Amino acid sequence: MTGKYHLAPVWSQLSGLDVVSGSGAVVTTAQGEEYLDFTSGIAVTSTGHCHPKVVEAIREQAGKFIHAQVNIYRHNLLQPLADKLGELTPPSIDTFFYSNSGAEATEGAVKLAKAATGKPHTIVFQGSFHGRTAQTMAMTTAKTGYKAGYAPFPAGIFVAPFPDPATTGDDPETAAKRALAQFDQVLAGQTPPSDTAAIVMELVQGEGGYLPALPEFVSGVYERAKKHGILFVADEVQTGFGRTGKMFAVEHYGIDPDVIVMAKGIASGFPFSAVGSSYELMSRWPVGSHGGTYGGNPIGAAAALATIDVLTSEGFLENVQERGRQLMAGLQELKAQYSVIGDVRGLGIMIGSTIVDPSTGAPDGDRVNRILAHGREHGKLLLLNAGTYNNVIRWMPPLIVNESQIAQALAAFEAAIKATM
Repeated sequence: MTGKYHLAPVWSQLSGLDVVSGSGAVVTTAQGEEYLDFTSGIAVTSTGHCHPKVVEAIREQAGKFIHAQVNIYRHNLLQPLADKLGELTPPSIDTFFYSNSGAEATEGAVKLAKAATGKPHTIVFQGSFHGRTAQTMAMTTAKTGYKAGYAPFPAGIFVAPFPDPATTGDDPETAAKRALAQFDQVLAGQTPPSDTAAIVMELVQGEGGYLPALPEFVSGVYERAKKHGILFVADEVQTGFGRTGKMFAVEHYGIDPDVIVMAKGIASGFPFSAVGSSYELMSRWPVGSHGGTYGGNPIGAAAALATIDVLTSEGFLENVQERGRQLMAGLQELKAQYSVIGDVRGLGIMIGSTIVDPSTGAPDGDRVNRILAHGREHGKLLLLNAGTYNNVIRWMPPLIVNESQIAQALAAFEAAIKATM
């Protein structure tokens, strides 16, 4: 679309499509073309585009309150949402602070950790993405494009390795042990436990390439956090609300985090996020030292409650798990046929397939761009890339995706691989 004035060109563009509507896993352009949307607004439209229950909840709430500022008065959806979130989150989590975005919630979690512990430092992991505010940029290591030109960053961020067996060639046990030894070096040589407030981890890295954490690594880091009195913060911005086949990724790892950060899929596309912890921890956060004009917005709360109702309906997560198995199996079959596919990994419907140069095994981001373009132009399929070298295709369809749509996407992907060989 063109006009007299301009949109800021800082936004990157995947497709150049002008869309006018969306339903389920499909978006429709101004020209009437339909595309299968396996981007989900970057893993946001968990219930699909314009789920009727979410639309109705937003419509009804808009006639009651659009903005009920939480510092001034409390609207009647704040507590019901906290009750729902408390039922879904791990036992350690019983108190919630609402924000607008993943970056804002992550930054809030770091502030909470510092206020609660009186310590200044935070540990993150190589390949992480936590946002693009000043604080969360300092915590982001997925790629330099998110940070170039913006230094200096806030101090007190330390980066530990994140095991990637497919890249290093190690078996998972060896990779986990090596990464834990390097984590211990960070504590011994860079930031002592007495100065470390929090460890912030994506249990499946997002922008870093849809790379799941190894269970042995997670349990080792978690044990060290408990031993040293460091808060374990689970960044579930992208993994939460059914994306991994369970409501939260921590359920795959059997850990009970001190803090959990939620956004993206929480409200089916309405800007809404939350930080959860224990009441004891939250009570150490000085009153008035954190806030936000729009946090706990009533329309967002209504959308979140409706989203949770859909996600917790009978059979919903079972379908997510089944579609994830279907997609994983299909990608593994293609990997066996095409040497450009280097690795297939993920949990639930959060799957990454790496594209490499068959002769060297090196990341091939250029081919990924060609695959995405072919899939879009010839297969009417929208996919996104990820990874430090942009060579990971990330599969994140809406959680309501059906069997035939998964098959359609796999066929379009295979056609794109053949066309770009």
